[in-house]
Amino acid sequence: MKAPVIMQILPRLDTGGVERGTVDVAAALVAAGKCSIVVSSGGKMVREVERVGALHITVPVDSKNPIMMLKNANTLADLILTYGVDIVHARSRAPAWSARLSANRCKIPFMTTFHGTYNFNNPLKKKYNAIMTKGDRVIAISDFIRQHVCENYNTPHEKIRVISRGIDLDIFNPSVVSAERIVQLANSWRLNDHSPVIMLPGRLTRWKGQSILIEAARILSRPGVRVLLVGDDQGRTRYRRELENRIRKNGMEKIIHITGPCRDMAAAYMLADVVVSPSTDPEAFGRVAAEALAMGRLVVASDHGGARETVEDGKTGWLVPPGDPNALARALNRALDMTNEDRRKHSQIAIKRIQENFAKQKMCSATLAVYDELLHVE
Repeated sequence: MKAPVIMQILPRLDTGGVERGTVDVAAALVAAGKCSIVVSSGGKMVREVERVGALHITVPVDSKNPIMMLKNANTLADLILTYGVDIVHARSRAPAWSARLSANRCKIPFMTTFHGTYNFNNPLKKKYNAIMTKGDRVIAISDFIRQHVCENYNTPHEKIRVISRGIDLDIFNPSVVSAERIVQLANSWRLNDHSPVIMLPGRLTRWKGQSILIEAARILSRPGVRVLLVGDDQGRTRYRRELENRIRKNGMEKIIHITGPCRDMAAAYMLADVVVSPSTDPEAFGRVAAEALAMGRLVVASDHGGARETVEDGKTGWLVPPGDPNALARALNRALDMTNEDRRKHSQIAIKRIQENFAKQKMCSATLAVYDELLHVE
């Protein structure tokens, strides 16, 4: 009997939650004895796809040019027939249009994962987004996204499966992070043993809320605290300069440091007393909050979106009104004032919650179950 062949399609394999989830599911498919194909326009994570035993095929599916998207549909149809693909799983809008055309042509199931809210300010943009609701099954990465899809795209509830993103607990596990890794990172960021550390991990982009944290730190006015903005500007040099100017204007150069990207986020979390996710727009899931909780850190996050599903207000962290630096400063004060015993209790509760609800293995098992649903539909 032929092993099922599953084809995942996404624009590129550079970095991010979509890409990481694709690789994780590809690995799970191979481990389950299924054939895994990943189609993208390439990127540095292609090696990871191949390392787990999946096949990567390079197609320019990142293009939003309508002519190229039609050409991609023809290429994908040829690949479906050549490799005997049983299910096509699209993870982004532009490739989803091509993928659906090819899947319909070849009469095989088509499914999607709805990874974000996707802005729509006109009917044409909304129609473009709606391709992500046209799968025979639609995976929503949080209950917040499920509700968004139902309310804005009238997607039937019975088609949607809520599968949260999975945290790799082999990486984000405090027991596996060596003291040497933590010390090396602390030295590179010039941290001392006595300064409480507030950390905001995330790419430097306005909606991630770096400016909100800078203002909250000014209001906090707490001696000795260090605030780390950990993330890549990804070419947003104007926004980075804006943040630097704001820090300088407030005279906080010795307190707030923009570190740039970090390759060892597990060690970075271990340096933090409090991890902040002050996004002004709702996070579809909130990977930073979940990773930080898996490491036993205290978390303060904006009270909207996926954060409401990962952070238990008052138990594993605090939820504050988005865009409110005063509320953020108050929550940070509460976190920094906690006793070591209270921190230990919070840490145990947080780690257990992530392990039970948001582990990578759970995400992969649930995704493979959706594939099995479609394989057995008459």
